[in-house]
Amino acid sequence: LMAALYACTKCNQRFPFEALSQGQQLCKECRIAHPIVKCTYCRTEFQQESKTNTICKKCAQNVKLYGTPKPCQYCNVIAAFIGNKCQRCTNSEKKYGPPHTCEQCKQQCAFDRKDDRKKVDGKLLCWLCTLSYKRVLQKTKEQRKHLSSSSHSSLQEKEQYTRLSANHYNSEVAFLSSLQKVTDSDPICRNQAVLTQKTLSTSSIQNEIPKKKPKFDVVIANGDSFSPDLALDSPGTDHFVIITQLKEEVATLKKMLHQKDQMILEKEKKITELKADFQYQESQTRAKMNQMEKTNKEIIEQLQVSESLFIFIFQDYLCSLPQVASLYFYSTKQLAFFLDLYLLISDSD
Repeated sequence: LMAALYACTKCNQRFPFEALSQGQQLCKECRIAHPIVKCTYCRTEFQQESKTNTICKKCAQNVKLYGTPKPCQYCNVIAAFIGNKCQRCTNSEKKYGPPHTCEQCKQQCAFDRKDDRKKVDGKLLCWLCTLSYKRVLQKTKEQRKHLSSSSHSSLQEKEQYTRLSANHYNSEVAFLSSLQKVTDSDPICRNQAVLTQKTLSTSSIQNEIPKKKPKFDVVIANGDSFSPDLALDSPGTDHFVIITQLKEEVATLKKMLHQKDQMILEKEKKITELKADFQYQESQTRAKMNQMEKTNKEIIEQLQVSESLFIFIFQDYLCSLPQVASLYFYSTKQLAFFLDLYLLISDSD
C-alpha cells in the first residue's frame, strides 16, 4: 500500500506527512520561499509573502491609517501608532494594571497577571522575554530528541565496551595470579610484580572513572541564560507551549475582531453624519425654494396691481385729451387731427 499524501497549504501539491511543517503544513520549497520572520514594528512572527515585505499585515494597515509608529514608552517596541503606548501594553495595562520590572531584561514592561501558573518558571517576564524563553524551550526539546535518538545507537557501543573491559579485567586477574605463583619462589621477581601490580591498578582506576558530562547553557539575546536541564525537567512543557501559542492566537484574533468592530462603528458613525448633513441640506434647499416662490408671487401681484393702475391712469388721460387739445390748439385742422387720433385709439381698445 502507498503512503497517504497530504496537500501543502500554499502550493496545494501533495507530499508525505513527514515532509510538511508542523504548524502551517508547508512543503520545503514553500518554507524557503515564504519563511517565518519577525515584524519590524510589533516583533511578532509572520509568514513572509515577499522578500521586500518586512512588516505584518496588521502593521501595514495601521501605517496606512495612522502613519509611522513611535517607540512604546514601556517596552520600547516601535509599535505605538496611537499615543505613546503600543496596543499590547495598552490592553495589558487596562486588564492587569501598571507594569512591573521584568526579571530578565530589567525594563518596566512586565504585567503581573496575579496567577503563578501564567508565570514562566515563577518569574515575572515581559512579552519579548517570554517569547525568547519559549524558543529556548523548543530548541532544548529538539536537542533532547536528537540526544535520545543518538543514545539508542550508542547503547551497542557501550555494551561492547563493557564486554571488552570485562575481558581485560579477567586477563589481568589471571596474569596477576600466575605472577604471584612465580614471585613466591624468587624475591627479585616479587619486586617487579609489585610494580606491575601498581601500574595495572592505576590504569584500571583511570578506566573506571566516568567521563564528566559536558554542561551547556543556552544564552538568550539579552545576556541572561536559561539552564536547559531545568527547562527540560519542568512538567508539562509541551502542553505549556501549545497552550501559550493557542492563547496568543486567540488574543491576536480578539484584537483583530475588536479593531474590525471599531472600524465598523466608525464607518456607521460617518454614514449617520453624512445622512444628517444630507437631510439638513435638503431641508435648507426646500426652504430656500419656498421662499423664492413666495417672493416671486408677491412680485407678480405687485406688477399686476401696477399694470392695472397704469391702464386706469392712461384711460383717464385719454378721456381728458380733447379738452386739453381744445385749449392748446386753436386751429380747427389740428383739433380734427387729434380727435381722429383719439377715436382711433379708443376703437383699438
